[in-house]
Amino acid sequence: MSQEVVETEEGLKIRKLVDLRPSTAKEYQDAILNRVDHFSKRRDSVFNDATENIIVKALQIGLQAKVKIDELLGDNKDKIHEIVEKLLFLGL
Repeated sequence: MSQEVVETEEGLKIRKLVDLRPSTAKEYQDAILNRVDHFSKRRDSVFNDATENIIVKALQIGLQAKVKIDELLGDNKDKIHEIVEKLLFLGL
């Protein structure tokens, strides 16, 4: 797979795929799987595990709260979402 580096008007450098072979998807898949294996082997840190558990638990609590609030609101959920969106857009 050959790539070409192109610079945009904004000064961003992007990689442009020049040709696409049938094996390109397989190469990308293998590269991703290798990275996953590499980082899964590096997960021996207690700090990383604790931090990850805290983040996942916080997201879980947040999502559970959202589901319960949506259940409490019932049919008024869409109206309240619209009001909140309008308030957020006014703040921007």
